Amino acid sequence: MRYYIIAGEASGDLHASNLMRGLYAEDPQACIRFRGGDLMKAVYDAHDKGTDGGLTVHYRQGAMMGLSEILRKAGMLFRSLRECKADIAAWKPDAVILVDYPGFNFPIARFAHGQGFKVFWYIAPKTWASREGRNRKLRRYVDRLFIVFPFEIPYFTKADVPFVYKGNPLLDAIDNAPALRQSREAFLAAHGLEDKPFIAMLAGSRKGEISRMMPPLVQVAQRLKTLPGYRDYQFLLAGAPARSEADYLPYIESHPDIHLIFGDTYGILRHAGAAVINSGTASLEAALIGTPQVVCWSTTRFNMFLARHLLRIQDKIKYISLANLILDKAVFRELIQEDFTAENVISELLSLAPDSARTAAMKADYRSIREALGGGGASCAVAASIIELIRHDVP
Repeated sequence: MRYYIIAGEASGDLHASNLMRGLYAEDPQACIRFRGGDLMKAVYDAHDKGTDGGLTVHYRQGAMMGLSEILRKAGMLFRSLRECKADIAAWKPDAVILVDYPGFNFPIARFAHGQGFKVFWYIAPKTWASREGRNRKLRRYVDRLFIVFPFEIPYFTKADVPFVYKGNPLLDAIDNAPALRQSREAFLAAHGLEDKPFIAMLAGSRKGEISRMMPPLVQVAQRLKTLPGYRDYQFLLAGAPARSEADYLPYIESHPDIHLIFGDTYGILRHAGAAVINSGTASLEAALIGTPQVVCWSTTRFNMFLARHLLRIQDKIKYISLANLILDKAVFRELIQEDFTAENVISELLSLAPDSARTAAMKADYRSIREALGGGGASCAVAASIIELIRHDVP
């Protein structure tokens, strides 16, 4: 069968690549065409030979965050939508599989449904946080929504959106990662690092996130180095897959204790004493790996005004991090907007010493998060369910 998959950012690329492995395993004749990233392309190159599938557009070409950025790039967005719709119509897939990325994928869902294609949505849009009106579109244009968090089950049941829950694919992605089996010695040698303690820094995958995260993170590194017990510390900055050195160098080129590393985020998290993380999938990855963390997030004043006063997100959800949402408690602290300062980050890091009660409690909560997400095999289970739905033409 023919599958058209659309993922629009790094986390979507990860989940979609694992889903593709599942589709190839369950359907050896699968032909997949996709908009996504390097991870998806690697899976395609390893499995799909001599077909008319493959990567059409890399997600880095259209990454956007927040209404202000969408408005600035509206022309590019509409052009990309037109091209994507035309490509789907010409290719005629058995199913269109949308992975998160709601700003782009909702118009595609409507189009694909109108053209008579089966439409599946993997990694639900966060309508439980804002824009609940989108649930009407999910009911109308999507044949099945594949959710990945247990707290979404009662929400989408009440919203009357047909869904399937097969667990969370991050468990497979993390537990099968080679970095989780690599020794600290091998990790340090691979990156030419000294055997000194270090703190991980994950500044997000978009340019806007990096520009807001990096100045406070540089201050954190500078000030921690002046404190007793932290003078030998290193700071490992995990480069996002779609970014380059040029995105980070203006902030770190005069700070030799901040080391930029691409392609080994899981290794950095596994061996770090603690992590400072931009809110997103990375905070859940850190929880599943077991890294003590503090989550930080900020946006433009305009976007924050929309979130607080128009969408009223804070009235609907108490937390922005998936790990905190899963347990419905503050497993770790979230420093949002005005609270995201170097002083507050340092205060949190100082409380996360390896032998501290705070760290022990956090790791106990991490174990509870793993239990809540269930066992492994989610990606293959979702792939099998999609194939079953297509073959039996289940509405």
